[in-house]
Amino acid sequence: MNRQRSVIGFIVAGAIALLVIAIASFYWFFAKSPANLIASTSQPGAAIFVSKLSPAMVSLLANPDRLQALDREEELSKLKISLFAKSGIDYKEDIQPWLGNEITLAITTLDIDRDLENGQQPGYLLALATKQPEKSREFVELFFSKRALAGANLTVEQYKGVKLISDNQEEITKSKIQNPKSKIQNYLAGAVVGQGFVLFANDPKVLRDAINNVQAPDLNLTSSPEYQKATKELPKGGLAVAFLNLPIVAKWQGLELSEQLYNSQIISLALNPKGLLAETTFLTSSEIVPPSAPLSKPVGALQYIPASAGLAISGSNLSNLGDSDLTKLWRQATATIYGSGEDVVSRLAKPLADVQKRWGINLPEDIFSWVQGEYAIALLPEKEQTTPHWIFVVEKSESVEKGVTRLDAIASSNGLSISPLTIDQQKISAWTELTTATKKSDVKEGESFSIETKVRGLHTNLGNYEIFTSDLETMDKILTIKNNSIIDNLNFKDSIAAIPLPNQGYIYLDWTKSQNLLERQVPILKLAEVLGKPFFNNLRSLTVSSYGTDTRSLKGGVFFKLNNS
Repeated sequence: MNRQRSVIGFIVAGAIALLVIAIASFYWFFAKSPANLIASTSQPGAAIFVSKLSPAMVSLLANPDRLQALDREEELSKLKISLFAKSGIDYKEDIQPWLGNEITLAITTLDIDRDLENGQQPGYLLALATKQPEKSREFVELFFSKRALAGANLTVEQYKGVKLISDNQEEITKSKIQNPKSKIQNYLAGAVVGQGFVLFANDPKVLRDAINNVQAPDLNLTSSPEYQKATKELPKGGLAVAFLNLPIVAKWQGLELSEQLYNSQIISLALNPKGLLAETTFLTSSEIVPPSAPLSKPVGALQYIPASAGLAISGSNLSNLGDSDLTKLWRQATATIYGSGEDVVSRLAKPLADVQKRWGINLPEDIFSWVQGEYAIALLPEKEQTTPHWIFVVEKSESVEKGVTRLDAIASSNGLSISPLTIDQQKISAWTELTTATKKSDVKEGESFSIETKVRGLHTNLGNYEIFTSDLETMDKILTIKNNSIIDNLNFKDSIAAIPLPNQGYIYLDWTKSQNLLERQVPILKLAEVLGKPFFNNLRSLTVSSYGTDTRSLKGGVFFKLNNS
């Protein structure tokens, strides 16, 4: 048996269990009252075991059994069974009696032995709160005795008053260095520390470091000024929280970021009567430059976005977007996750990227630069089309008039004609292209030619707004929108109601309408859907916004609305 895989599998399974339990609970919650699902604390107590140089820590701040009543389809029960089946542990008998109100998983170090020659081996620490220390000690000894019976070599040691139990197995593996056969030690270690926690790790050194962190408080995460500031942003009653040390996370991924503005990030998950709100705060030592002034209500441009939109983005002032810290955050985050920010941006915004390519324009310079007032951008997916229709609404101003004139000039330089049209007595300017089509003649041999007019884009003005669309059908929807705009959509109303005001605007994604489009543009999303099937099967929409007034942090939230909420 590959012991390293079993050890890593156990630790990673704990992380997956934590995330799946949290996600599942958020879905099944909505048939019940939220009163019984508020965490007793908003901060993880296990942070005292984690180094302040830890890349990441994630915690569930509620006992899984408090969520069990919501498990209408027994997904949590199946998860518990599968997680402990191979270990011979019975969750109900061996764990349930002592498990408390916190489960924390942390990556404690990027390399346990700090030896580059034998490869990078991260340290993993799993901390389980205990309400009955004696019973939890019995569990740890039972757990390792069963592993010993299965052939593991047990080691017991006392370290600073704490009993550490570990098993190990020497394993011959091919190394990257000259020695073709080098031996490595693979461990699983456990301990009960004080009256509060059961700890598991993938190496005894990780446990010893955890104990040192408690006894030398200046070493642990709670002593970090970044962490202290971040935890002040946590809402009360959150069910889960995660903290990321962003420079170390980037190092873990082997990345050298060209732009490192934000130092840390904290994320909290809390229940809302209408869904789930995930709030996050990015912290920096630099002054934050907001992309625009905060808005006290949704922008009026949304009144021209049909309720059928799959994606809607709204706010004010795009002129300084490229230099804002929000854009710098996007570059840093996408580079950390994907290794390159350009690839993911081009995929998610492919329809806009196609417009840039076809017209030979630069969106930030040729369009965003003159949008200083309200705006709304929307995509309308169609099942039979791979490319969705698009809408761009912008508040009129002198700079917008000049911008429209410039776009007309660009269209003309690309061989397009500016053709006037009228729909329902509304005057419209269309960018059109004449093309020829051939067909076999029914009268005589040879071919005949026909001329077709293709619309490449349209624009008109309504009220105080200039409106651009990709096609006539979409423009007609806008002109006949009446009480069927996105601001009349109950799902949209519920979603933005969960976002604090004032804010910087909204990114609203209707999952049921955009799922197929997103899966085509971001293939890895399908894997996420498999892992989080109960959640994605019931996801109705998600709404993103940024808000907050601190000049050294960027705060925002994502609201998830589910089908039965």
